[in-house]
Amino acid sequence: MKRAAVAAAPWPCHTRRMLPGSPQPTDGPRLILVGGGLANGLIALKLMKARPEVRITVLEGADRLGGAHTWSFFASDLTPSEAALVEPLIARRWNGYDVRFPGLQRALRTGYRSVTAERFDQVLRQRLGERLTLNAAVAGVEPTRVTLSDGRAVAGDVVVDGRGPLPSPELVLGWQKFVGQEVRLTEPHGLSQPIVMDATVGQADGYRFLYVLPFDAHTCLIEDTRYTDGPALDRDAYRHGIAAYAAAQSWRIAEVLREEEGVLPVALEGDIDAYWAARGETAQSGLRAALFHPTTGYSLPDAARLAERIAALPRLDQRSVAEAIREHSVSLWRRRGFYRLLNRMLFRAAAPDRRWRVMQRFYRLPEPLIERFYAAKSTLVDKLRIISGKPPVSVAAALSCVPERRRA
Repeated sequence: MKRAAVAAAPWPCHTRRMLPGSPQPTDGPRLILVGGGLANGLIALKLMKARPEVRITVLEGADRLGGAHTWSFFASDLTPSEAALVEPLIARRWNGYDVRFPGLQRALRTGYRSVTAERFDQVLRQRLGERLTLNAAVAGVEPTRVTLSDGRAVAGDVVVDGRGPLPSPELVLGWQKFVGQEVRLTEPHGLSQPIVMDATVGQADGYRFLYVLPFDAHTCLIEDTRYTDGPALDRDAYRHGIAAYAAAQSWRIAEVLREEEGVLPVALEGDIDAYWAARGETAQSGLRAALFHPTTGYSLPDAARLAERIAALPRLDQRSVAEAIREHSVSLWRRRGFYRLLNRMLFRAAAPDRRWRVMQRFYRLPEPLIERFYAAKSTLVDKLRIISGKPPVSVAAALSCVPERRRA
């Protein structure tokens, strides 16, 4: 599709494919959201409802919003207000989920939800209307100005850059990598709820599990996921893993409908102040703002919380928004040190082909504790329960992981 031209004006032109949506206000602060991914999409949705006076511009370099992603979360992850924000985007929902390990199979009753890129794109472009410009290739981002690749500019009171993670030598990371295929099967798969982890498979590259979302009787998303030390993604190996898993379940794949992939950060340690010092003055969002669950990589709950925080600011100017996001990110990083400790034990104390034992032990714990863990709201009692008892790794190796370094 031909990229839509964007004039050097305080609001964007819209592509011909855009629906009209609600009219753009003519006064109020002007907010430019660079990148049409999850975090910026939720910010836009929240502000349109809570702060209708804000003039919103979303600039997306592709011809659709959300890329090729599926964002999932547990129903217990969100507050009622956050859940209401995300509700229009939910494409699939289930009343529970399963996990499978060599020595444990368990069905849990926590609700599970998924937002597909297709649904995300449909809802956002309808709600945004003329606030959205697709095919807007960005050449430069400043705190209050965005320059497009053709040299034209869009100016605002504040710019929020949500175009995904940047290289971050200030943070020490492991990686959760996956390739997923949405497939149509020749016969029903027989699943009534997701398999969030099936670690009964061969342990290649590190902790490995298959993740399955049943969309209808014949269609499901199958992801081969691996927690590894490096970010390189061998797509063919993961595709082979998906095919082998389907065959082991006696599923015959009639058609691969689409494919998605990801290389998500798993936080081990680092210097969050140095990280933000390197980001400059432009406000950031999503993974670019280091907002993700340190262990799971799930980003939707943090994106919803950020949207709520921005909407509650008394002033929406560059300094207020940038400082609020930075303070929010730094505060969460410091509060989540326990999860980074567990990650260091997983990556450094356990042999790669035995990391599954750590997760199997975790999934023997009470369901409310597991819910709080995924919501990144573990209590002190939860933390003591998680690390007590006979560890699945050597005590000496576990103790060596306790100190957290601020630099690699």
